[in-house]
Amino acid sequence: MSSSIRSEVSPGPQIRETPGAFPSTPGESEFAVSSQHSLSKAVYERRAEYTVPRKIRIKVGTWNVAALPGTEKDIGSWFVDGKGISESLSTLSFEKESNSTIDGQDLEDVAHQEARRSKKKATVPSNDPGMVPGGHEIGLYVLGLQEIMDVSSAAEALKPYNDPWPSRRWKRAVEDALPEGYVKVAEHQLIGLFMLIYAAPSVAPTISFVSTASTGTGLMGYLGNKGAVVARLVLGETTRLVFINCHLAAGAEKGNLERRNWDASQVSSRAKFDPLYNSAGEREESGENLGDEDFAFWFGDLNYRLEGIPGDDVRRLLMLHTKNEYGQEGGPSKRKISAELALHNKFFDNKSTGDTPNDAHRKNHILHHIYPRSSTDTLATSPASDTLEPSSDPASLQTTLSSLLPHDQLHQQMRARKAFSDGWREGPINFLPTYKYDVGSVGMFDSSEKKRGPSWCDRILYRSRRDKLAYEERLHAEETAKKRDQEMKSHGIGDPAVNQEEVLFDYDPTTDGADDYFDANANTDAEDPEVVTTAAGFEDKIHLECYTSHQRVLSSDHKPLDAIFTLHYEAVDPDLKAKVHQEVARELDKAENESRPAVTVVTDHHQESEGGANTSPSLEGLDFGDVRFDSPKSRTITIASTGRVPATVGFTDRIVSGDQVDGDAPPWLRIRFDRPSDKHRPASESHDVYTLKPGDAANVELTVHVNDVGLVGRLNDGHTSLEDVLVLRIHNGRDHFLPVHATWLPSSFGRSIGNLARVSEGGVKKSQDDREGKQGVKRSAPREIFRLTESIEDLVERAVAEWGMKASDEQPPWEGVGWPFTTMTEDSKEKQNLKERIREALDENTPILDAFSPEIDAIHRVEAVATILLSFLSSLQDGVISEPLWIEVEKALAEKDKSKTHHSLEDERMQILEILTTSPAHSTSFTFITFMLVKVIGELSSQPMDPTARERVKKKLEDTFASTFSDVIVKAPLPPNVKERRISLGRRKRVIEMFIEGSGGL
Repeated sequence: MSSSIRSEVSPGPQIRETPGAFPSTPGESEFAVSSQHSLSKAVYERRAEYTVPRKIRIKVGTWNVAALPGTEKDIGSWFVDGKGISESLSTLSFEKESNSTIDGQDLEDVAHQEARRSKKKATVPSNDPGMVPGGHEIGLYVLGLQEIMDVSSAAEALKPYNDPWPSRRWKRAVEDALPEGYVKVAEHQLIGLFMLIYAAPSVAPTISFVSTASTGTGLMGYLGNKGAVVARLVLGETTRLVFINCHLAAGAEKGNLERRNWDASQVSSRAKFDPLYNSAGEREESGENLGDEDFAFWFGDLNYRLEGIPGDDVRRLLMLHTKNEYGQEGGPSKRKISAELALHNKFFDNKSTGDTPNDAHRKNHILHHIYPRSSTDTLATSPASDTLEPSSDPASLQTTLSSLLPHDQLHQQMRARKAFSDGWREGPINFLPTYKYDVGSVGMFDSSEKKRGPSWCDRILYRSRRDKLAYEERLHAEETAKKRDQEMKSHGIGDPAVNQEEVLFDYDPTTDGADDYFDANANTDAEDPEVVTTAAGFEDKIHLECYTSHQRVLSSDHKPLDAIFTLHYEAVDPDLKAKVHQEVARELDKAENESRPAVTVVTDHHQESEGGANTSPSLEGLDFGDVRFDSPKSRTITIASTGRVPATVGFTDRIVSGDQVDGDAPPWLRIRFDRPSDKHRPASESHDVYTLKPGDAANVELTVHVNDVGLVGRLNDGHTSLEDVLVLRIHNGRDHFLPVHATWLPSSFGRSIGNLARVSEGGVKKSQDDREGKQGVKRSAPREIFRLTESIEDLVERAVAEWGMKASDEQPPWEGVGWPFTTMTEDSKEKQNLKERIREALDENTPILDAFSPEIDAIHRVEAVATILLSFLSSLQDGVISEPLWIEVEKALAEKDKSKTHHSLEDERMQILEILTTSPAHSTSFTFITFMLVKVIGELSSQPMDPTARERVKKKLEDTFASTFSDVIVKAPLPPNVKERRISLGRRKRVIEMFIEGSGGL
């Protein structure tokens, strides 16, 4: 069984990129290149010194289990142990030595095997020693299953999630069967499609960059009842492997065939993998597509059928072979086979039970119907089968299969270049069709009323990079020949009007040579493995050992199928690579010399004056100390040119990892030099540069400013930090690295309603050690919303009162649109400082009014608090009305609009409140806000004016406030459709309006 499981194995290369090396000068070796990738590239050039040859066996298995219970009991027997193969029903020559007994006990016969079949036990024959390699002999097990659950209903296909129970059941069965220590490196499910990849203990550590994806091609062309799951992995840091497990469209009609081809093309074009680092340590800009790999394996229920041949004839022909599996005793399946053969036997005696001359004549008769031959053919008078080679014996299984394969749709479509023509190939088919059998039978094809014709629906194809390139070269050659042909015709060559004797040749690239283009079994019988040059430049070899079905597995109407490949590849040896890396690094370091430009960087060691810790002068890099949300903080560095030649300096792209953003600085840091940049910069540099003469110095101001709400949320949760390393590029010199660090002070901004409701009495600043909000008593709503709304109510009242006591002819600020939430006074540095103090009061749970100095009037105070409230609401991760709540609210509003029934304002409010109260913290927060808006509207519309003017002012305030707050209260994506977007925006505004209109329901 599998001893340890891991869902993803995707480490990057051990050596990726190391900036800082001196660039080369003429005459020096190529590895001394001024580039972030110079070291990795130099190491890569010596890859032959740290790669070693490896060999691995890869077993690829596929099985459509038809959602039948008990099929998982067979998985270990056939897929891991290689059991369930019928030697007599396969013409395959097995490399593993066959042995028909175990401990002297004979292999169970078919009749007894079928009679004891049970859903609770494996159905393979007893005493089966297994005929193909398995167990510890396999380095990589790749299993593709189809229909692990019922996919015939649209309800299953439309589910927005995968049912995990069937995949868990299959995973448990596979892991129980695998040898000890095998490691799961990939798994992926798409409804009924499921793929598992397990690696041997010695192989698993060498696998990296695992990426899985799925492509649905079923209902509407996108749902997952049909489609594929794909996986990409890198073996030994050198060889890219791709596995595709698919289930294509079913059916025997022409339209079904075209849909199968379409499904395959969609999988090829839409499947995409995560980006990876190449062997030189460079990260690819975009993800990989199918075709970028070194070796690919496409398997599953491709559903291609036999075409142009009566299904009944195929059934009878094949059952002439399968009936001999049952011996004299027979059984239900033997009786069914005999009865069906007897029913259609009009010309031949059917009393014999062996493969007698009568059977040979019947086969010959059906073969003539299926596969007509010339009049000189002497099949009917061929000598006994035991005196002929199988390929010459008309009664042999090989002859039967050879007569049926020309009717195989897959091979026909590959030959016609309609599907799988871009390099895909298949091993020799030396086994019976894998579909459709009676469940519980070895050789009884579908005996139901439909009597479906047998077909090779289940297949395993493979392709190398060499195959893909050969196909592309052929297309290019044909296109070139076609253009040349058109040019010749334009000069009169090939024109019917021209004397045909003058035509040198007549070539049509679309037809000439087409017959010899397709060979599904090309190179599969070769004794020597095929040599393939990989994308990394290594020469790998692949060889197909065997390709067979497991005829004696009884639990599904499909027979399982597997193929074993031997892959010879070059793998990176970590110890050898580390040794080469050290040698290259020493050589690069030796290449440095004093003629290079040199600079000295002096950092500003600033001492905190805000009660924070002092920054130690010995601390490496630049420390900004404590940093708050939307509160910029600056530090200065000095760059002095201390060399003998001018130094061209500038910050360049950093080394990034994980979710870091590319660029010369992280998004939260700004860089400003004290002088204009050079008009001309090196072609290799995309950022500004500055040239310093010897002895010259430049001052650089670096400012930390955290104002991105998403970043604030990650900082609050401890998922990221304000730490980075800047790279100061000295062109033609050594790079300098400048670590920057700031201590984030937790903020009430960028959090969720639920998290804020659990913040302790001391505020978020004192709760930084409780990032998950698990301590403290949960409140009915965040304290911050209550304090902000309460302050606005109080300050608006004060502002109106103060203005009334002034003798001024100026227009009151509230006569503008949306005041105080639309600020009428100019923004200033003092106002920014005021907002910072308000945010600090929220974070530390100190009175907001204490943030104001006595000389600040109420108007400026309320404007600052109102701005903070809007900013705070916008920063909430889930919003006051979260997406789940809004879905229910919008659904209720849509149903009301559709019904066209008039509802009172009070009824509408109650309906919305019933939805919101399912989340008390959100409901209470909404009430605080709307209550505050009602009070502000009441205060501003209570000024002396006639009733008509008062009502007009009130309506205008209600409309403006509803528009302003609908944008910040509801946290749900807008529909992409313009009309639906407009309707949704109107509904959001309407929800606010119904609670602030009139008295607001108070």
